[in-house]
Amino acid sequence: MMHLVLDVGNTETVIGVFQAGSLEVSGHWRYATPVPRTADELSLLVRSFLDQKGWSPRELARAVVGSVVPHQTELLRRALASVGVEGVHVLEGAEALPIRLDVEEPRTVGADRIANTMATSHLFRRDSIVVDFGTATTYDCITADGVFGGGVIAPGLLAGEEWLGGHTAKLPRVEFRPPERVIGRRTEACLQSGLFYSAVDAVDGIVQRVREEWGRPDAFVVATGGHAPAIASHSRTVETVDPHLTLIGLELAGRHLAQAR
Repeated sequence: MMHLVLDVGNTETVIGVFQAGSLEVSGHWRYATPVPRTADELSLLVRSFLDQKGWSPRELARAVVGSVVPHQTELLRRALASVGVEGVHVLEGAEALPIRLDVEEPRTVGADRIANTMATSHLFRRDSIVVDFGTATTYDCITADGVFGGGVIAPGLLAGEEWLGGHTAKLPRVEFRPPERVIGRRTEACLQSGLFYSAVDAVDGIVQRVREEWGRPDAFVVATGGHAPAIASHSRTVETVDPHLTLIGLELAGRHLAQAR
């Protein structure tokens, strides 16, 4: 049997499949969250993804939804029911999980950060800072025994590009990628360098400040999200990249939510 996990972000939704008992991602897909879709359309989308791998929805024993977009949650409940998944769990808090949210307003902590806490404490078992590159860039302080102690929420990596593109008359939009050199000799190269190294240095600077204030100068730094490999290759602080960290956390959460039901 297989398990389905869905990480619903403001920009993209990532779907992953795990074989029962495994933490290896067997398949994963992305679709744009903001595109208006009905529950029927979402069910067809899920079916088509599974069909690419030759899998049947009947092989899905359960699904876990971690969503920071509330109106998508009910649509996915209905879509997954239509697909035939009987056990659909929505990650809405940490009450049934072996972690603790040591913050002032635990109910406002996003499902992605809860999932990252689950995965990080299970996989690394050391005090860690998770840098998650999504629509926003989040920095999560997670102890070895699974306590989420807060962190930082910063503008996403593409925020600067979108602002410049919308508020300047002559600056072009450019692809977010490592430039060939820091000093650009044409406008596009200058923009790429500025956007990329502003992001890299922001990560290193914030991580250093978090380590100092948290009192853990050796905190392990894990990066995840679409741009994590590019940033990590130029960062002085990121120590490992796990592109599927949130999906793994959702799968781990699903195990505990299934037992608690």
